[in-house]
Amino acid sequence: MCGIIGIVGQNDVAAQLYDGLTVLQHRGQDAAGIATADGRKLRVHKGNGLVSDVFNENAMGLLQGHMGIGHCRYPTAGSEGSDEAQPFYVNSPFGIALAHNGNLINTEKLRREVFEEDRRNVNTESDSEVLLNVFAHELDGQNALTPEAAFKAVEGVTRRCVGGYAVVLTVLGLGLVAFRDPNGIRPLVLGKRVVNGRDEYAVASESVALDLIGFERVRDVRPGEGVVITTEGQLHTRQCAEPGKFAPCIFEYVYFARPDSMMDDVSVHKARMRMGQALGEKILRLMPDHDIDTVIPIPDTSRDAALEIANTIGVKYREGFIKNRYVGRTFIMPGQGQRAKSVRRKLNPIPLEFRNRVVLLVDDSIVRGTTSQQIVQMARDAGARKVYLASAAPPVRYPNIYGIDMPSAEELVAHNRTEEEVQKLLGCDWLIYQDLDALETSVSGPKHRIESFDSSCFNGEYVTGIEEGYFERIKQMRSDEAKKVRRSA
Repeated sequence: MCGIIGIVGQNDVAAQLYDGLTVLQHRGQDAAGIATADGRKLRVHKGNGLVSDVFNENAMGLLQGHMGIGHCRYPTAGSEGSDEAQPFYVNSPFGIALAHNGNLINTEKLRREVFEEDRRNVNTESDSEVLLNVFAHELDGQNALTPEAAFKAVEGVTRRCVGGYAVVLTVLGLGLVAFRDPNGIRPLVLGKRVVNGRDEYAVASESVALDLIGFERVRDVRPGEGVVITTEGQLHTRQCAEPGKFAPCIFEYVYFARPDSMMDDVSVHKARMRMGQALGEKILRLMPDHDIDTVIPIPDTSRDAALEIANTIGVKYREGFIKNRYVGRTFIMPGQGQRAKSVRRKLNPIPLEFRNRVVLLVDDSIVRGTTSQQIVQMARDAGARKVYLASAAPPVRYPNIYGIDMPSAEELVAHNRTEEEVQKLLGCDWLIYQDLDALETSVSGPKHRIESFDSSCFNGEYVTGIEEGYFERIKQMRSDEAKKVRRSA
């Protein structure tokens, strides 16, 4: 999962791209980058680390141009070196820079096509660089530099590339190009503002980035839609691929997105509140005479759900863990060893909220389980009589292949285990999961704006289909063991 943003304005946009990336930082902490264009030249600065680490005053001063894109990276495909940082750049045709959120599942086939048929070189292991070269080849074949040519290139990309993706590019001499996969798996939002009587446009992974830099959210980019914003600020849109089954990633609402974001016309905050209400109702069905004294969220993304659980079952909501804001999100850290070491540095319990109490800990989801084990033990060490654990999401039993780092089923604590077996492994006195239909109903909301989701990590159903042997290939590339081997090489 990554964060992307693009702006076409009237003045230099680097500072606004920087600000937008800072509020998308939760989507990726591995690397960051910005590319700007002034009409004649593309300037790119990127590197490993947080946005604040990668950019200093000198770097920002060099990023001139009234058009640009930004990216913060969370590693899924590819290695973890600085050469994987985005945006990626090619100088032919015209000069193109790309930022990509998501994952292609036919990368190896595309890599061969790009080299053998398109006669283009891909220099890294990243699927994003493959995607860039596919777009560049398709645009080159149009023999023109117009919005029409860009839309034809996007059509070619959506025809050849399979997976979940949201993409933003700068094309010298044309403007900004953005598009979304035909199933709408990965999010992309369009924003607009008027400055000195002229329109300025932006696109971003989440609406919160548009809020910060003063753009009004217009709408979500539709599945398979292409957007072109010319250097003069003219907006062009076109359906570039026949929309498939609309299936936005439900894990965005569970974990990744900020609660103050709107995605596909759904408030993330309200979706998480509804998750809590549904889970609270399930608790009352299963344990009407429960002995829970206190509901405690595991910060931060479970707070909305935990508060509604407490309201629904009629017990106190308390903050029981203090979070160190200067430690990254453990789920998106690149290796299990680093995730495990970081938990005690990240969270510290308040003993008064645990001592002699039956506590219900609430997390947004349980993925690998190592963090949950340690947090349950922390609660016991802080004096809890019993420790119950609730997950606002169902058991994660299958790999996610569209841009979330769940590459190997064997790394998932619920894979091939019953809920009772997971409960024993985590060490809690009771474990309760959300039901999948309740989760999907919670996200779609009372107006049922979304009829289906990519819930593949819960049900193993992949909207794009998968080729035989795909899981074994990504296990070899992206498992924690594979990453450890690469880091030691």
